[in-house]
Amino acid sequence: MTQDTATLRAEQISKCYNGRCIIQDISLQLAPGELVCLLGVSGAGKTTLFHTLSGLERPEQGRVFLGEEDITGKPGKISYMLQRDLLLPHKKILDNVALPLVIRGTPAKTARAEAAPYFAQFGLSGTEHQYPAQLSGGMRQRAALLRTFLGSRGVVLLDEPFSALDALTKREIHRWYMTMMAQLQLTTLFITHDIDEAILLSDRIYILSGKPGTISAELTIAPPRPRDLSFGVSPEFLSYKKEILSLLDAS
Repeated sequence: MTQDTATLRAEQISKCYNGRCIIQDISLQLAPGELVCLLGVSGAGKTTLFHTLSGLERPEQGRVFLGEEDITGKPGKISYMLQRDLLLPHKKILDNVALPLVIRGTPAKTARAEAAPYFAQFGLSGTEHQYPAQLSGGMRQRAALLRTFLGSRGVVLLDEPFSALDALTKREIHRWYMTMMAQLQLTTLFITHDIDEAILLSDRIYILSGKPGTISAELTIAPPRPRDLSFGVSPEFLSYKKEILSLLDAS
């Protein structure tokens, strides 16, 4: 399975419910291979923006593009992983991760054969015929990320993908995901409430604030990825954190 290098681009997106605007005039762009974070206070419209980017919701204003294709209001074009892994408890892990291929019309046997080679790369060897309840939280998250990858066209949206993990497991998954992104040429936009996580992982950070939510700032994190643990206690890291906290306090 090969990934293309399509970019994700949103132009002046606004989304309202019952006459109340949740997000307004949002424009953003991801370059191939970037990991970009969307950071903001609760209620700023981060999940609403993800629903719109993924095609689950159609905006009142604006367009969403994947490469040159207009995907506004077209679900299934971009993979979207929610905070919970949402693995189906009655299906084996192999069938869970192959599900996006089956939904696209691939016969189940062919979908399993296409998904199976990725199990070793995702650290899931030996889990193919287990059920979700038999896996640890970290392994379930890997399975969910593999399912997301198989449904993607090189761009994935992750809504707080690591928040349910304990600190040690989260650190391990962070390192692993950075490696997977490079190997698979993935582009990632993710939501987090964890400022440290955003600074450690991101190439850029969009600050979403206000009601309706708008992008109030964009920060570039200069040190190249992957960043070692020493960066997390460096003066440069603390400077980024102070700037972000100031921006969030002002929102």
